[in-house]
Amino acid sequence: MDYLDVNRANWDSRAPIHAVRYDIDRLLGDPDAISDVVRFDLPRLGDLAGLDVLHLQCHIGTDTLSLHRLGGRLTGLDLSPVSLAEARNLAERAGAAIDYVESDVYSAPQALAGRTFDLVYTGIGAICWLPDIARWARTVAGLLRPGGRLFIRDGHPVLNALTPVVIGREPVDRDQQPWISGPGATALAIEFPYYEQREPMVWRDAVTYGGEGEVASPESVEWNHGLGEIVTAVVDAGLRLTSLTEHDSAPWEAFEGLMAFDGATGEYRLRERPERLPATFTLTAVKP
Repeated sequence: MDYLDVNRANWDSRAPIHAVRYDIDRLLGDPDAISDVVRFDLPRLGDLAGLDVLHLQCHIGTDTLSLHRLGGRLTGLDLSPVSLAEARNLAERAGAAIDYVESDVYSAPQALAGRTFDLVYTGIGAICWLPDIARWARTVAGLLRPGGRLFIRDGHPVLNALTPVVIGREPVDRDQQPWISGPGATALAIEFPYYEQREPMVWRDAVTYGGEGEVASPESVEWNHGLGEIVTAVVDAGLRLTSLTEHDSAPWEAFEGLMAFDGATGEYRLRERPERLPATFTLTAVKP
């Protein structure tokens, strides 16, 4: 099984559905509008004015357009030609000069003909599609100019390892587990790998985010990467870590029914005691 072929087909089939769901009308109706994901990033993103910015795994380009509106000179890269067609259409309709390149991440240096950038940006839900986090970090380092920065925000590996489970009919000790209401209640359990594994997790999801739209190619291939593995990969690639922040929120309802929208963050957090869950993380680094 070639994971690139499987995931390319999956994202090709998702892209037309996402193109009518990803808040496109708001982005086109207001020339200053940016995506909710990029808005969350603003406190840590820094000034983009005049910077050459590469957005890896850009999908249909909503975040790419947002980074462009913050003053960056944007290049978006993705392995899905259908996603890139949607991204180019969005940029054209928005009057934004954005360059899009078709490539998987590891082949980016060749696809970009040796170009380097002031900022490499990677957004939510990206690195889980890559089998080797150390190779990813080396690729990013090669794409950065001296003094250039890496910015990544993604799903936390703890969140990626969890799954909802229904508590059985055995008695529940509420003194020990006060957040569980009794038999039939839903809890979260670590069921999937936290650390990077050689063998991937293979999924078949007939519908895409939010259950809207049937996916023609439902199979996808993913890997989790532990937080320590991610940090070590970045440092070993010669980058200097400048910040690492863990967030208790995510821009999507990762566990349906267990999370609630939080107006203060504009994201979803656990309904009960959200401090238990590192849902996402932001990492920044610089190339000396």
